[in-house]
Amino acid sequence: MNILLGVTGGIAAYKAADIARGFVKRGCTVRVIMTAAAQKFITPLTFSSLTNQKVYTDMFAALAQPDNPQIEHISLAKWANAVVIAPATANFIGKTAGGICDDLLTTVVCAVNLRCPVHIAPAMNTEMWRNPVTVKNIVFLKKLGYRFINPRTALLACGDVGEGALAETEKIIADVMN
Repeated sequence: MNILLGVTGGIAAYKAADIARGFVKRGCTVRVIMTAAAQKFITPLTFSSLTNQKVYTDMFAALAQPDNPQIEHISLAKWANAVVIAPATANFIGKTAGGICDDLLTTVVCAVNLRCPVHIAPAMNTEMWRNPVTVKNIVFLKKLGYRFINPRTALLACGDVGEGALAETEKIIADVMN
């Protein structure tokens, strides 16, 4: 199974390494797309080491290679059997709901166009999770066919205890593999 793992910029980004490793252990080929904000929390080297695959961070990198120009957002979208966004920030959810394609990850998700399952595992502060705009965006995306793996209640990075912690790695993997 070809898994395209999107990693967005929240403290839970470090947990995406364990998710990538879990898919690889199950025989999946995993390619990772990282947003610029995700790279503030964890490096592409971590993911390339765990997956033995190139990590994608720049929408225009391939076009800068005149000997092998590719339209990566299309080739990645066609390659994937499943897309997993973990962690998914409120920013990513809002941009996806609004059809905003301003980085490689949002552009690939738009190009996938639900041809394969898109699993979104949010992680954010409880108040952000409960924000009416976030709730509206999630309801809208669910109606379109996006699959959400809800966050759990736990101690959050800010010190609050509440709903918003990234779902457990095994739950995310199980939801995608089933």
